[in-house]
Amino acid sequence: MEDMTSQSTAKEKLRLAKRRSFDPQQEWVKTSFLNANSSLPLIVSPAIDGVNLSRWASQNQNWIQSSLYQYGGLLFRGFEIHNTGDFAQFIQATSQGELLEYTYRSTPRTQLQDKIYTSTEYPPDQFISMHNENAYSTSWPMKIWFCCLQPAQHGGETLIADSRKVFERIDPEVRQKFAEKQVMYIRNYGDVDLSWQEVFQTSDRSDVEAYCRQSGIDFEWKSGEKLRTRQVCQAIATHPKTGTHVWFNVAHIFHLSNLALDVQKSLLSLFQAEDMPRHACYGDGSPLEVSVLNEIREAYQAETIAVPWQKGDILMLDNMLVAHGRKPFTGARQVVVGMAEPYC
Repeated sequence: MEDMTSQSTAKEKLRLAKRRSFDPQQEWVKTSFLNANSSLPLIVSPAIDGVNLSRWASQNQNWIQSSLYQYGGLLFRGFEIHNTGDFAQFIQATSQGELLEYTYRSTPRTQLQDKIYTSTEYPPDQFISMHNENAYSTSWPMKIWFCCLQPAQHGGETLIADSRKVFERIDPEVRQKFAEKQVMYIRNYGDVDLSWQEVFQTSDRSDVEAYCRQSGIDFEWKSGEKLRTRQVCQAIATHPKTGTHVWFNVAHIFHLSNLALDVQKSLLSLFQAEDMPRHACYGDGSPLEVSVLNEIREAYQAETIAVPWQKGDILMLDNMLVAHGRKPFTGARQVVVGMAEPYC
């Protein structure tokens, strides 16, 4: 009789444990940091074996969201994440609405399954400069997720930087000038950079024109099926939930000075400024000062943190609060990306 009572009590405890909401501050997960000098990212890992990450996340969305606003980025490490399906399931558990398509592209990527993409397909020996996703536009994803299915043999860390701290590091006079003038991005498609068909994900010119009109992008068709676009966008943004100011543009990347000197000379021998594959200036068309752009790059460098990947890691970023980039690497590396919650 005592054995039957004991078994009944154990079953009842198990039933209640399954029904209760997971508490991230108790036994299900634990938190830590990469190092003692930074709170970015917050690392979330299982405190016990067998924690289903997507199920836990769906029951703790408020805690995840408030932590994301506080820290800017969360690194989920040590959970059973094996493929893009596991990754997509986690995104759905931690986002509002459907995953976003990667439209109005600036870098080459491949779609692996429904709205899950490869990370930027630049050669492995190249750095990817710090940026917020789609900051060259007036619409962007509020959240972006990265998942490591295969870490590189050497290098390949994803770089992150708090956009609030980058903003604070930039000279107030520079910030004021950028806030007043904004940034103009000029793109010429097809000669060296991506084709307009790849950028806009269509071969129909009328689709491109409709997108540009809707997005406030000036467009000009040139001979030989070539296209030039211009768009004036924000340089500084205010986060809609936290109210904090963030440095939110990619002028330092689109500007010619971001390229190696030999590449700069080669492009200057081929193109006028307005015909460059990519170009950035102030919103009124006046040139950006290279010294100012170098100051901005130094601000990013001072705040940059390298996140070394482990297989199965998921890095979740608030795309306005945290910028990202990539170190060069050797060996096979597979990091996949998903985006959600459009700001527009």
